[in-house]
Amino acid sequence: MDRLSIKRGGQVLAPSIFTVGNMACGFYALLSAYRGEFSASATAVMLGMAFDALDGRVARLVHGDSAFGVEFDSLSDFLTFGVAPGYMMYAFILKDYGGWGYPMAFLFALCGALRLARFNAVAHDSGGSKTYFTGLPIPGAAGFLASFVLLYQIIEEGRPARTWDFLMAQIPSLYGLAPLMVVGAAFLMVSTIPYPAFKQLPMLRLRSAKLIFVMVVIAAVVCAYPQTAAFVVFFAYTLTGPVGTAVRLLRRLLRLGPKPPEDVTRSMG
Repeated sequence: MDRLSIKRGGQVLAPSIFTVGNMACGFYALLSAYRGEFSASATAVMLGMAFDALDGRVARLVHGDSAFGVEFDSLSDFLTFGVAPGYMMYAFILKDYGGWGYPMAFLFALCGALRLARFNAVAHDSGGSKTYFTGLPIPGAAGFLASFVLLYQIIEEGRPARTWDFLMAQIPSLYGLAPLMVVGAAFLMVSTIPYPAFKQLPMLRLRSAKLIFVMVVIAAVVCAYPQTAAFVVFFAYTLTGPVGTAVRLLRRLLRLGPKPPEDVTRSMG
């Protein structure tokens, strides 16, 4: 085996280590949900997102992009962000809905698989857009559900935590909307609604005092209110797609609205 082959093998292996970490988090999330340890399950899903973010960046850094890495990453994502959150929500809430619980949990996993398959197909054919995603990304959907579980467990376990009182007062009401959250996130994943990708924001390319200040503020809020900040971020991102689409549609309708009568137009001239 020549040095070139060894080097290439190392380039492919480096990001795969993080992909394995992502998959391990997904498997642990399943085991934790089975044992009824929902905080640990949700935390594992969130940790898997960190591994998922790192494997792509490491692949680009060491020029280790490969077809194998793409497929392996998708399988890992399906486990951690599709199967694990679906089962977690079933064991946590949806089982209480009798025969409807399983179809709702399975729908989330199914739509996650379809979302990943579509993403890979588009990336293979055209490379996809660098400014937006088509449909809610599966890590975003999983993060939304996991952050909700982490926040609700604070109430369920009665443990002290730094939270926003107003938001915590709404969480019990959201518990009753859990089926809607699961099904809604599932359909958003397979929708054609655009979601911002945040890959080419000018702000992220600037090394300025403003950027440093913003990052410090965000880090401070996350450290002070970790569960609350995570839920707000994922909930807000989940809404950006439908709200943005509704705003664009409204603007288009206003531009195409009825023209004023000719005599009114003349009187204004």
